Amino acid sequence: MYTIDLTLKYTPIPVSVQRKEAADAEAIYQKITAAMRSSAPQLIELTCEKQPEKKVAVMSDQICAVIVSQKDSAAATGRVPGFFSLAEG
Repeated sequence: MYTIDLTLKYTPIPVSVQRKEAADAEAIYQKITAAMRSSAPQLIELTCEKQPEKKVAVMSDQICAVIVSQKDSAAATGRVPGFFSLAEG
């Protein structure tokens, strides 16, 4: 399963959808990055393959980052891939 996380301006929690195939996740990544590069804001509508009733629509000018990651059972720690935190001791 592949997770596509969108980080939105002024929103601390990412918006996520999932795809079963790597090619489908890559296609969504390309669609989102193309919309982010565009000078005119575009409405991006996404659905989730894991939860078909889950739908989200965001404006491309509100997206700060997009992350595609593969979700496997060994890495299910509850943290978003690609980020870490430092604990002061």
